[in-house]
Amino acid sequence: MLRKWVPLLAAVLVASVPAVVPAFGDAPAPPRGSAEAVGFGGAVSSVDADATAAGIEVLRHGGNAADAAVAVAAALGVTEPFSSGFGGGGFLVYYDARTGRVSTLDGRETAPAAADENLFVEDGRPVPFEEAVTSGLSVGVPGTPLTWQTALDRFGTRRLADVLRPAERLAERGFVVDDYFHTLVRENAARFAAFPATRELFLPHGRPPEVGSVLRNPDLARTYRLLGEHGPDVLYHGEIGRDVVRAVRQPPVDPAAGRTVRPGRMTEDDLHAYTVPFRAPTRVSYRGLDVYGMAPPSSGGTTVGEALNILERTDLTGLSRNEYLHRFLEASKLAFADRNRWVGDPDQVDVPTRELLSQRFADSRSCLVRADQVLPAPAAPADPRDPTPCGTSGAPVAKPDEGQSTTHLTVADRWGNVAAYTLTIEQTGGSGIVVPGRGFLLNNELTDFDFTPLTPGVPDPNLPGPGKRPRSSMSPTIVLAQGRPVLAVGSPGGATIITTVLQVLTGRLDRGLSLVDAIAEPRASQRNTEVTEAEPAFGGQGERTALEGWGHRFKPRASIGLATGVERLPDGRWVAAAERVRGGGGAAAVVRPARPGE
Repeated sequence: MLRKWVPLLAAVLVASVPAVVPAFGDAPAPPRGSAEAVGFGGAVSSVDADATAAGIEVLRHGGNAADAAVAVAAALGVTEPFSSGFGGGGFLVYYDARTGRVSTLDGRETAPAAADENLFVEDGRPVPFEEAVTSGLSVGVPGTPLTWQTALDRFGTRRLADVLRPAERLAERGFVVDDYFHTLVRENAARFAAFPATRELFLPHGRPPEVGSVLRNPDLARTYRLLGEHGPDVLYHGEIGRDVVRAVRQPPVDPAAGRTVRPGRMTEDDLHAYTVPFRAPTRVSYRGLDVYGMAPPSSGGTTVGEALNILERTDLTGLSRNEYLHRFLEASKLAFADRNRWVGDPDQVDVPTRELLSQRFADSRSCLVRADQVLPAPAAPADPRDPTPCGTSGAPVAKPDEGQSTTHLTVADRWGNVAAYTLTIEQTGGSGIVVPGRGFLLNNELTDFDFTPLTPGVPDPNLPGPGKRPRSSMSPTIVLAQGRPVLAVGSPGGATIITTVLQVLTGRLDRGLSLVDAIAEPRASQRNTEVTEAEPAFGGQGERTALEGWGHRFKPRASIGLATGVERLPDGRWVAAAERVRGGGGAAAVVRPARPGE
């Protein structure tokens, strides 16, 4: 299969020669809201044009992919505050062109030391999910500020204050509200209104900001300024941290709102104890390429990796479209069965990461897949430590859905460094709590824990615990050929992140789609359930009828994921790719756009 990727191998050899980058101002402004951009000097793709422009600004001033990734993430905290920001966490996968190594940063939020497995249990029953979401109880120790500083310390070339400046300026001057932003506020207006600081920021005059109006966040501008001047200590050992703990333990809810908001257990000691560990990335070989992802506590790398291993023995290129989609859905189903049973925080539970990613284990699972018949769901997991052909181990483990509101950005620079960064505050708007005077929302990430064991009598690796990191589905992914970057991709979407990344990868690597077309493809998400969620256009050319004839069942979902990616072309150019339509469209840009025929 390696022969198939000769053009991509040529691309990485060309990529070893640095492109010439013009001084800032010599190139035209990056395209606003473009789904695809092709050119030299580096590339940025995110869901927002202002955030992408922030990354391009840093690249044009000589910053590298790590510098630009932090700049984009900070800007997203301004323009997409309901999905990411200072009060959340995330995972960064980074390719260092100098060493040829892929590293990962675990910026996942942690539970307070006072948490135990009954964190979300009251009177013997789980707390209602919606009540847990909008609470101090759901807030984990934020990891984003320390992730930014750690990334710059290890990989970057610029000071934190410098890369935060575009976002600080954006927060101070404001940005234009679009329909997507307006809709998210409208859908969350009732709970936002319960918190005076949240209401003041996002519900001016008591209603969602009008499309086309300018929304400013001077409190967040000051927060970024403090972070730039003093570093992450302003959160983990300083004044912002004290305000965060106060908001968590005494949620600043309006008494007139008539809403009970449970307090959390976070302390300043929990902030002091927070770390951002480097973890070994996951790695599988697929079609002769090396696919790197995020290891536990993310389930992204292991689940995408296992699904790819299941598909490795099948030539997806030669299949009909409905046969390809069937294989894709069945591989997802089996990988999720194992993910739900085995993956949790590796610092507190024994996660068989290496075994989950072994080809031997995948082969023992792939033999369950029939060419024209669906595997009943939920499928039972298997034991990766003792794989037997077509064997299972224990009862099926169902998993409740996760919050959808996350964001992903992808950056490459002129030296060939690549950053794939997924970050989140969990639900849309996180906990709903804006820290008074600080301009950012707090996460509700602890609701990613299982409130009670998913299957009675079966060990659950994802129950709450002191200092524990909840399992995540974030799947930032980088693909290499002979040690050089080929492409990188990621997406938001809760547990659908995994299936989105898998579908984009197989669309690009197996089905011959361009990266932007692979991102635009109608999506379906099978997560070991009886019914597969699918966008309206999925299977629109008769494939769905064939799939239903084989036993697949579908239910509609308006939209799945908001992916972004970058790819290196054979002539050394970068392609930045984003969504064409989903979420109002993404924003892809390059430092120096290629001229026609170049």
